[in-house]
Amino acid sequence: MYIPYFNALTDGQEIIAFMQRYSFATIVTAVNGVPEATHLPFLVKQENDKVFLLSHFAKANPQSAQVIENTSLVIFTEPHAYISPKNYEKEENVPTWNYIAVHAYGKAVILEEEHKKAELLKHTIEYYDAGYLQQWNNLPDQYKSKMMKGIIAFEIEVTDLQAKKKLSQNRSEIEKENIIHSLSKSGDANEKEIAAYMAKLKSK
Repeated sequence: MYIPYFNALTDGQEIIAFMQRYSFATIVTAVNGVPEATHLPFLVKQENDKVFLLSHFAKANPQSAQVIENTSLVIFTEPHAYISPKNYEKEENVPTWNYIAVHAYGKAVILEEEHKKAELLKHTIEYYDAGYLQQWNNLPDQYKSKMMKGIIAFEIEVTDLQAKKKLSQNRSEIEKENIIHSLSKSGDANEKEIAAYMAKLKSK
C-alpha cells in the first residue's frame, strides 16, 4: 500500500484496535495473475508480538483452496469521507478522500480438526452475537457437525502489516478545523467517524 510518511499508522495497539472494530474484511488471493476476493468476518488475536487472523470460508468457495498455497492479503477498512476544496484556505486546491486502512499479509493454515472448528465458531459467536451462544450450544451435535462440515476454517499468522491513516495531516490547522467542523455536521456516519478520528489525532 502506498503510504506517505505523514500518513503512516505505526502504533501497534491502535492498528489492532482498528482491525477489531472493523473486522468484516476482504481477503484477496491471486492465482496466475488473476485476483479473487471474499468478504468475511475475522477474529483478530494478538499473542505477544504476533498477530493472527481467524475466519472461515464456505466449503463451496473455490478461494478456500487458494489460501493454502498463496500469500493472502486481508484488507480492513471502513470509515471514509470525501474532502471538498471548500475547506481549504486557497482556491487552487483539488478534492481528496480521507480514510483509514490496514493491509495484513500472511499464509493461511487450515484448521481441519472438528474441535478447532468448533472453538473458532464459539469465539466468533461470542464476539459478534454473544446472546446466540446458548442457542448454538443447545443445538443437536449432529446438526452442528453437519454445519461444520460445510466450512473451511483457517488461521493466518500476519507476516506483514501495513497501516495508513489519511486524515489531512499535511493540511494547515485552520483547514483541519474546517474539515472536522464540516464532517461532524454531516448526516453520514462515515463522515462523522472520520471527523472524530481527525479530532482525536489533532488532540494528541
